[in-house]
Amino acid sequence: MHVRTMGTTVMRAMTALRAAHQAFAACDVESLTRTELMAVMDEYETLTCQLPAQTHRMLAHLQAETTAKELGAASWNEVLRVRWRLSKAEAGRRLGEAAMLGPRRTLTGEPLPAALAAVAAAQAAGLINADHVKVLREAIDGLPTFVDMAARQQFEVDLVRLAASVGPKELRDTAEFRLFLLDQDGPEPDDAERERRRGVTVGKQGRDAMTPLTANLSPEAYAVWEVLFAKFAAPGMCNPDDDEPCVSGTPTQAQIDNDHRTLAQRRHDAMLVIGRIALMCGDLGQLNGLPVSVIIRTTLQDLESRAGLGVTGGGSKIPIKDVIRMAAHANHHLAVFDKATGSALNHFRARRTATPAQRVMLIARDGGCTKPCCTKGFYYCQVHHAEAAFADGGNTNVDDLTLACGWDNRAVHKDGGYTTSVNERGVVEWQPPPALDNGQARINYYHRPELLTYPDENVLRDIGFDDHRSWDDFDEASVRAADADILRWTEPWDPWRLPDGEVCGAPVRGP
Repeated sequence: MHVRTMGTTVMRAMTALRAAHQAFAACDVESLTRTELMAVMDEYETLTCQLPAQTHRMLAHLQAETTAKELGAASWNEVLRVRWRLSKAEAGRRLGEAAMLGPRRTLTGEPLPAALAAVAAAQAAGLINADHVKVLREAIDGLPTFVDMAARQQFEVDLVRLAASVGPKELRDTAEFRLFLLDQDGPEPDDAERERRRGVTVGKQGRDAMTPLTANLSPEAYAVWEVLFAKFAAPGMCNPDDDEPCVSGTPTQAQIDNDHRTLAQRRHDAMLVIGRIALMCGDLGQLNGLPVSVIIRTTLQDLESRAGLGVTGGGSKIPIKDVIRMAAHANHHLAVFDKATGSALNHFRARRTATPAQRVMLIARDGGCTKPCCTKGFYYCQVHHAEAAFADGGNTNVDDLTLACGWDNRAVHKDGGYTTSVNERGVVEWQPPPALDNGQARINYYHRPELLTYPDENVLRDIGFDDHRSWDDFDEASVRAADADILRWTEPWDPWRLPDGEVCGAPVRGP
């Protein structure tokens, strides 16, 4: 009875909060004077700063009441990403702040203050904003390990007092100066610190198809690459401008004299050659059932036109001229979907795992993980029985299989998890568990964007337009009435030309 009463009280408070916001949104702010408007904005800003504290309370309680697996997800990050359509970074930020600023309890249920109690109190009072919180968390996390708990708490309190009266930049500058005073010599170069800082970061591929790479190498790792660079990045070595690049032995004097590359460019070319040598050695084993090798998907039209892009098994894009050059010394696999390929693609119940021939077909058809919003390419995927699990009588036939990254493959189970099925067009659909279902898409078009470039009626139905009998009936007025809440239309009405030459109206998704 007490729980029900408390739940009713909370829901009434939430209803009142929404009603208050609607009433405020309906107010005519244009009638306010400058002084009145500034006063209202002060109050609104304070409320905005306070609201995240309630998110922390609710997230902490939700995590105490259940688990991500019980909600049908593999992690709490996935719960937030799917349920409230957040990015992975934003979900991680909210979970991290809830862990540090939300309420805690002991194993016996006794309440504990927040890990960063002063920051949490200032946020709950509306004295600091999200940028202040970010700076404070980073500064406190940057404290040297030799600082004891009492000093850490005093450092936090001092910065929070400052944050209540200055902006994030001033707060960051002050925090960095105080951290410098605490540890002017920097961290001691011990093994634990080196292990913590080691890493290689691959950035997002740009529009020019270039991919940034940064690294912090351990002494051992750099010792390995140091000698490799000394050999393969020497002047005249591995020069792609040479008719016959020197990749072993010693370059000629002419090759050395004609090498005008920078040191950075020579190291880049050396890494490319070393990678090729490693791939050609044949001792790298297998990756997801196929030999470790570069896998590229492209179309016959792009190859014939010498234009367009190929996509690797990891999802990176390669200009078609580079694909053709790489294909000159590669093993080719032709995937034909409407004729026999010569390889057995259906094994029914004879085997559980997919064959190499089936994996090649899945790469050509799916490209990567088929779960909506997943961008993992084949290199990071497993073969999944989409129609029915093998243990439940499913067949190992290519039309019943699909690609799924390890994370998403494990998320498919009968007891409260995701379920998959193959629709009448042979496309895999993912049905989320009830706790994560917000009406999201069931089909992933990320790896097959060509289907959205020239969509047919089936694709339009998949993304929400299923109430039109034909393209002749597909006009602005009818769709505006059917889906007015989620569409924005261009003015004047823009036509979308289909491959067969027909012209029809096409919706433009709103922001």
